[in-house]
Amino acid sequence: MIVVTRIADIHEALSGVCLTIGNFDGVHMGHAKLLQRVCDRAAAASLVSVALTFDPHPRQVLLGSAAPPAITSTEQKLECIEKEGIQVAVVLPFTRELAAREPEDFVREALVEGLGLRHLVIGYDYAFGKGRRGNFELLTALGQNLGFTVERLDPVIINGAVVSSTRIRDMVQAGQVWDARPLLGRFHQVRGLVAHGQKRGRKLGFPTANLSFKDELVPLTGVYAVWVEVDGVIRPGVANIGKNPTFGEFEMSVEAHILDFKGKIYGEPIRVHFVQRIRSEKKFSGPDELAARIREDIGLARMILAAPDARP
Repeated sequence: MIVVTRIADIHEALSGVCLTIGNFDGVHMGHAKLLQRVCDRAAAASLVSVALTFDPHPRQVLLGSAAPPAITSTEQKLECIEKEGIQVAVVLPFTRELAAREPEDFVREALVEGLGLRHLVIGYDYAFGKGRRGNFELLTALGQNLGFTVERLDPVIINGAVVSSTRIRDMVQAGQVWDARPLLGRFHQVRGLVAHGQKRGRKLGFPTANLSFKDELVPLTGVYAVWVEVDGVIRPGVANIGKNPTFGEFEMSVEAHILDFKGKIYGEPIRVHFVQRIRSEKKFSGPDELAARIREDIGLARMILAAPDARP
């Protein structure tokens, strides 16, 4: 997949595109339906399949610190978009100036003249531009004048409700990572670099990878059965999210114990796939009681991860 951050960088290579546009936070099953439809329509009409998205997420620019955490980083979002078969991803830097543009101008200059838009696929509730005026009705009228067609897809319903980024975010923040998987089409993951910690896990007999994470959406505090991915190899594990109350710490951390693994991975990038929450965080009387509970957690994690539908 070709990734560009300026339309000018791809303009001359395109003669006609089938496009979808959106924030695609989480790249969930609703987004997958959009992306797959774009690929199918592009292939049928000999067009290039294109996904246009924004970085940072518009909420971060417009709401600042009040913005909810993003489900996926731009890096992971692009990986997921590529897996759906999209040929070109345009990642436009989002600014207040872009938000204030009239949708008619953006469609004409960026989409039609810039990308060569021929067919546009949007979600059931998508709107953009100043005052969010760039809705299905306006886009359809613009298409009639500028020579492109517009298709609006119905929402994806799973377990009786619409799949949405908000619904997934609420589930993850509540620790319901198992329930979020059908909506995402995968387990929620947090990625980052393995940093040096206090090495208490090693002293207890359960060495942990202390994750210096860069993802915004971290599940509810507690202990989880997880898959830990290191250099493309996925291994079973147990992860703790919290402040280590037994030792009186105050900073939030994500630590993963990789089962039956003795390698050294300090400084390495890893991905932690959260499968199921085992228990809430608890303050124990001391190291011995904590070690005994960790052994129980590992046993539970092994059972959870052995299930056929628990694979990442």
